[in-house]
Amino acid sequence: MSSSSADPGRPPLRQAITRLLPARSVLGFLALLVVLGTLAYAAGAAVGPVAPGLHPAGGSRTGGDAPDGGDMGGMHGMGAAAPRPVPAGASR
Repeated sequence: MSSSSADPGRPPLRQAITRLLPARSVLGFLALLVVLGTLAYAAGAAVGPVAPGLHPAGGSRTGGDAPDGGDMGGMHGMGAAAPRPVPAGASR
């Protein structure tokens, strides 16, 4: 008889851990994503802001209000016009 008190039907701890972990290819893919994300973040931080004067809508500005209320001058009439009602009997 064996003097071991371990249950013979129970797998060893190492086998139980490897059974719970995903496949090596999945772990490699996740590691690749982490590395690429880190490199992209580092490159973006090194380059700096693309448009320094661009502020998110509703964000606080430290430079004060824009003199024209945030309008991009020279862009008048670029909005979509409201649809006009079609008179009854008129062809489209």
